[in-house]
Formats: sequence, structure tokens, C-alpha cells
Amino acid sequence: MKLGILVNTDKRLEDILGITKSAISKGHEVIIFCMDEGTKLLGNPSFTGLCTTKGITMNFCDHSAKGMGVSTDGVPKEIGCGSQFDNANMAHEADKVIVL
Repeated sequence: MKLGILVNTDKRLEDILGITKSAISKGHEVIIFCMDEGTKLLGNPSFTGLCTTKGITMNFCDHSAKGMGVSTDGVPKEIGCGSQFDNANMAHEADKVIVL
């Protein structure tokens, strides 16, 4: 199963980490897309560190990051810098999507 996680707030990091790690431990894939205030998590190594875990794909909305004043310098290259098109792709590819 592929689980999509739409991250649009920076207030649910522990939930994101827990759900993601639980899904991966059960053999599922996880697609994470962050936008709006969720892009603030790009400065948190606990969040960005997820990108190196096998089975996890991460992208963020560049427009949202710029609008929130979030610096994307230092974001790991494994995290795709994109647009709402990446959000649409996640929704299409994932079997289930949750919003946090």
C-alpha cells in the first residue's frame, strides 16, 4: 500500500514521524508532500531526515515555501522542490491520503 501524507501545518511533527515510521515498518510506501505552513518543517532535521529512509518519497511546494519565508537552502536533494502538481501526483499514486 502507498500512504500519502499531505502536511499543511508545522504542528504535527510527532504524528508525521510516528505514522511514517509505522507504515514503513509494515512494508508500506509513504509519499509526503508539504505545503503552506508545513514547509516550515523543512528546517527540522527530524522531518527532512525521513527522506533517506527506503520507501519514503518527499516533495514540497516551492510557492508555499517562498510565501512562508522558508529558506530551502540546505534541504536534502532527495526532497523534491516542486508545485501543486506533485500534490496531485501524490493523490493519484497513493492508496490512502491523510492530511496533517
